[in-house]
Amino acid sequence: MTRLVDAVAAKGLAELVLTGGGIGTQILAELGAAPARDAVDWRRDETGARRALLDHVDVVPERVHPMPGPHGPYGPNPEAAADRYARELQAAAEPQDRAGVPRFDVLMLGIGPDGHVASLFPGQPALYEEERTVVAVHGAPKPPPMRLTLTLPAIRAACEVWIIASGAEKAGAARLALSGAGPVQVPAAGARGVQATLFLLDRAAAVELPVQLGRFASP
Repeated sequence: MTRLVDAVAAKGLAELVLTGGGIGTQILAELGAAPARDAVDWRRDETGARRALLDHVDVVPERVHPMPGPHGPYGPNPEAAADRYARELQAAAEPQDRAGVPRFDVLMLGIGPDGHVASLFPGQPALYEEERTVVAVHGAPKPPPMRLTLTLPAIRAACEVWIIASGAEKAGAARLALSGAGPVQVPAAGARGVQATLFLLDRAAAVELPVQLGRFASP
């Protein structure tokens, strides 16, 4: 919330990418229940995200750009759906945003036990994309098999990337992502922000990190 307040004060609006999944939705629910949430002018700023947060704050509908989900308007051509969403993001960008997406103040990502972020899974063709900002994913190793995802070029355009993990099953992925692994093998290793990259881990998820990388905020 502090980061969003700072962005609104600096440039009049804040741009935030929300993540789904278990930990992502839990965080949004906590944010929605926090008294300090009203410090953010949400008017300047999907289903799970709406239930957890967006339905409880005063946000302008035109400022929300939900990515089509597995039951969304893919039609017969998910590649066309990816292109449509990429154009929607490009229309929301400012002329100085060179990557074709808004330069997001904060881009939140969960991380899977296999090191995937967004719907970028190890070894898949989407990880080799260098130009497009949104692509279709076929045959994802976890349901649903058909997805749309932001690519690494879009993720790397964000001012700050926050990778969030909870639980011992994420410990190996967190260690590899912070130990010099390549993004094709460990996609989280390629998710980096222009200004900052934060790994926000609980103790269980951080248990395999080298001592010099660990910094605990609380007992």
